[in-house]
Amino acid sequence: MRVAVGDIGTNSTRLLIADVVGGRPTPAARRVVVTGLGAGVDREGRLAEAGIGRTLEVLAGYRRLADEAGAQALRMVATAAVRAATANGQAFLDRAAKVLGVRPEVISGEEEAALTFEGAVGSIAGRPTFLVIDVGGGSTEFVFGTTGPEAAASVGLGSRRITERFLPQFPAAPGEVAAARRAAGEAFATAALPGVPETVVGTGGTYTALGAIVLGLAAYDPETVHGSVVPLTCLDALTERLAAMTPEETAALPSLDPARAPVLLGGAVAAAEALRRSGREEIVVSEADLLDGIARRLAAV
Repeated sequence: MRVAVGDIGTNSTRLLIADVVGGRPTPAARRVVVTGLGAGVDREGRLAEAGIGRTLEVLAGYRRLADEAGAQALRMVATAAVRAATANGQAFLDRAAKVLGVRPEVISGEEEAALTFEGAVGSIAGRPTFLVIDVGGGSTEFVFGTTGPEAAASVGLGSRRITERFLPQFPAAPGEVAAARRAAGEAFATAALPGVPETVVGTGGTYTALGAIVLGLAAYDPETVHGSVVPLTCLDALTERLAAMTPEETAALPSLDPARAPVLLGGAVAAAEALRRSGREEIVVSEADLLDGIARRLAAV
């Protein structure tokens, strides 16, 4: 069965078109566009019209891609930004439904975590137990399990929220980075984990972008990034490096989508502190994620 699934996130809007056979999705196409839907939602409780406009335009393009690819089913979910947009989140979903032909579903942090585990673990060689970490723009998901999710936690702090709360200028002052690290560490300490996992898997745009930079890629290559191992020491060093850079210097990093540059330092802080919370010293980066989990379930309906 060919399916199209998407994720309307705080920082980016993503699409996966996949053929699902025997419960395993084989990607036919992946797309990600940084739309910044959640910019300012942490302060205002409202999605800004600029972010809404960018997101609706991308969703219209995704609908065309799904139709052209012959997708037999389409499911779109919305996560932290829309959950937080108490003022106009539902109105945004109404507009998105007109563009897509289906209404995006707002999923809880816990469901997001479970779907992320299903998508990520099946594509990574590692020893159980697993902890899957997904650093989003507005939240960070932790999912612990062996063959399936056994414990999950969603913490309302991600790359964009850390940036907006603690990192007002670039280059960042040392005290600002220290405050961001401290806040992330304290927030992630609330994620109840059953124990120290054997394998930690990092998924989502923050970990894949940071993984490509650590690898020193001249251009982003998903096949090289997938399965790469990033030590905590490298994430800490990259955080210090990013903190000393101007926005223009960050945007010029060869493997990075320049639109991700404004929240990359916040993402690095979250990525390092989330890994530190796990009790392990390295993380395996996975290109498979929430969307792969959604695709598996959609094909099973």
